[in-house]
Amino acid sequence: MAERRLAALVMTIACVAYGCRANRPGPLTSARIEAAIETTFTNLVDLQVARLGLPPLPAPDFAATAICRHQTAGREAGSGDWTCTLVWQGPNRRTVRDVYDLFVTTDGCYTATVEGESLGGPVLRTPGGAQVRNLLYVFEGCFDPT
Repeated sequence: MAERRLAALVMTIACVAYGCRANRPGPLTSARIEAAIETTFTNLVDLQVARLGLPPLPAPDFAATAICRHQTAGREAGSGDWTCTLVWQGPNRRTVRDVYDLFVTTDGCYTATVEGESLGGPVLRTPGGAQVRNLLYVFEGCFDPT
């Protein structure tokens, strides 16, 4: 993660030094980031349910939708810090809303960290009492930025 942040910093400095425009729309748009985090989150929920020993939950049953915004005022695209709200159907079709802080790099990779303890913290307990890493607490993903 530190290497990605360093790479993003170097790219930002190079862009400033050579006259890039910070507000120019680019391939790192909210629509692309939303699609990427929805897919990664859906796949991780499927994996997490299996690891916890719970009955399978088909992706359409929890219907994850992301709404992402760049944290820099006036920016609608680009690398850096983003906030994404994921709305999905939890147990008993209850609507769940989780907010993630994302750091998106220029190559389309990101690290997502949930705000607060809404998803149970970094470690969960299976029905049998074993502890497992919470795959939804912090995760990484990438998408094609071209």
